[in-house]
Amino acid sequence: MESDTMSSKEKSQQRVIGVLSLLLLLMSGLWVCEHYQIQLFSLGKTEGKFAESASEQLDSISKQLQLRMIQIKKLGGRVSELEIAREQILGDKKELAENPKMNEADFKHKLAYYLRLLGLKDQEIKKLRKENTFLLARNDSLSREAKLLQDGLSNVQKALKDSSETFGLKQRELSERSRILEVRNQELVEKVSVAAALRAGGVNVYAISSRGKEVGIHKSKKIDKIRVIFHLQENPLASKEVKTIYLRIIEPTGQTLSDYSLGSGTLSFKGKELSYTAKQRIFYENNHQSVEFIYARSVPYREGKHEIELYAEGFLIGLGSFEVK
Repeated sequence: MESDTMSSKEKSQQRVIGVLSLLLLLMSGLWVCEHYQIQLFSLGKTEGKFAESASEQLDSISKQLQLRMIQIKKLGGRVSELEIAREQILGDKKELAENPKMNEADFKHKLAYYLRLLGLKDQEIKKLRKENTFLLARNDSLSREAKLLQDGLSNVQKALKDSSETFGLKQRELSERSRILEVRNQELVEKVSVAAALRAGGVNVYAISSRGKEVGIHKSKKIDKIRVIFHLQENPLASKEVKTIYLRIIEPTGQTLSDYSLGSGTLSFKGKELSYTAKQRIFYENNHQSVEFIYARSVPYREGKHEIELYAEGFLIGLGSFEVK
């Protein structure tokens, strides 16, 4: 009897242990399921965060590129490279929207390119600011000099008038003094003319390939056209009117590139006739405007350094150069 009672208790304990084991197994299964659900949700959230973060970074870089474009335009520089980069960013955002699981390594590579471009443009802005500061200081100096020359010219002219009307000098003395004053007057007129001459700054030369692409290395076989770009400085003594700008491209041999069938000709400079490569008539607005020459020739350029000279109104107004390898 006692044995039957013990057997019944053991069986009851075994059933309790079995039920507890089953409950423990079920709880473990639920924990595992719940754990993996959290991991999957977290993974999807990470991918979503990557796409969102990548898009935000592209927007931020695009805004920074826009700021650089505004600054460089104000300083008279070129922004074509920045415009291309902003178009590329729009393409990247479209690709990211269509493929949120974009390879993160590919995106980081693109991001590094844009950040490197921002760094290069910051250096260019510093250079342009330095050049503009120098040009502004030079322009102020010329303005002050021109004012002094104009005052001197007025005094000389007044002296001429006073000499002929007031002082009763003898004819010989009056004639001699008048001659001296006329010479001085002519000298001052010439100096004022020089001060009022145009000045070309920031002369840059770019090679254009047969595909219309600007090439950084000026290889003779790849050059189809030459693009010369510069800006005309502001000058309070210069008149707003139509002016003719002459371009001379001088080869390493010292010869001027000249083809009359392409518009070349001759100009007068300090009593000499000089051949010029091309000319252009522009309306001078006296507002730091940009001027551009595009010159194409049918034969390859010689290897070596080519000099650029710009003339207007009988003055040499700017210099530049480019190398052909």
